[in-house]
Amino acid sequence: MKVPLLDLTEQNRALRPEIEAALGRVLDTNGFILGSEVKALEEELAAYCGSRFAIGCASGSDALLLALMALDVKAGDEVITTPYSFFATVSAITRLGAVPVFVDIDPDTYNLDVSQIEAKMNERTKAIQPVHLFGQCADMQALREIADKHSIPLVEDAAQAIGAEEKGTKAGTMSEVGCFSFYPSKNLGGMGDGGFMTTDDEDLAEKLFALRVHGSRERYYHKWVGLNSRLDGFQGAVLRVKLPHLDSWSERRRHNANLYRELFTDAGLAEFIGLPFERENVRHIYNQFVVRVPGRRDDLRQFLLEKGIGTDIYYPVPLHLQECFEYVGYKKGDFPEAEKAAAETLALPIFPELEPEQIEYVVSSAAEFFEPRSIPSGA
Repeated sequence: MKVPLLDLTEQNRALRPEIEAALGRVLDTNGFILGSEVKALEEELAAYCGSRFAIGCASGSDALLLALMALDVKAGDEVITTPYSFFATVSAITRLGAVPVFVDIDPDTYNLDVSQIEAKMNERTKAIQPVHLFGQCADMQALREIADKHSIPLVEDAAQAIGAEEKGTKAGTMSEVGCFSFYPSKNLGGMGDGGFMTTDDEDLAEKLFALRVHGSRERYYHKWVGLNSRLDGFQGAVLRVKLPHLDSWSERRRHNANLYRELFTDAGLAEFIGLPFERENVRHIYNQFVVRVPGRRDDLRQFLLEKGIGTDIYYPVPLHLQECFEYVGYKKGDFPEAEKAAAETLALPIFPELEPEQIEYVVSSAAEFFEPRSIPSGA
């Protein structure tokens, strides 16, 4: 049996007639850059997330950069964030000449350990940027209290968390700006790069709308120096077809996660594999299903590969140990929980179209790997 880490074939096949019709609308109107499809998508995303504004852009990476630009983060400023995330979380900070100030992660959720944040704050702190890793919200209530206490804005890196919730409030709406990605592997994925931002602040929204078009709200008149970061009309059209299905796809991911839990537990693998932890009062949307395999992660991954099972490692090198960030001055051992997660975690297939027998095959293959090897007689 083959079990890919991600397979979009069935999803795209089922929606192909609607997608082709939507692409035809763009061809008919020539709305290739932004345009009516993107405007309609922004309105639908704002309604879905529960925010006043949604602003499309060219990628999730740009969303983070634009958010920091809108908050006037500049060279020498400090932004508190996590060392255990995708590269763009920190590159957005450093591209502005600002300094990433890392806080170690909670070993259960892989999100920022909120208890460490205030000790890292000073007069140069310009923002706090939590990441909702793998589809589960960071502790936003505690983060909001800290941010309000110190009058510091929050930027949510919700690239993996569209539709995730904390106490009924959706990711991206518990901060000054929420940042999302439409990368094809996301729960709501486009057919290419794309992203968007959410905010309730009208002035921030106006600035974000402008910054994505070279800092201009009126053509050829530039209030700020911005970026060329516009969402394509084709992507807007595709995403409008997909958005109504988002919650059912995320619920299917949650169903698959629960089946994994049941099967791993029944197989007696708790001693060998640490399963994902869900915080109370959250909706985890499982962009990734990440397990811990202390000591044998790489061997298990190779074994599963030989069985035809796709896996991945998110992320093998923490950001504080990336070569390009050596100048910031961190070293191995500074953030032990992030480093331990990088050495132990493994993502298993979780996409909505995964069949139960495929999940059973993944678990039975893992059980086979951990079976005690027979000891030759006389040994």
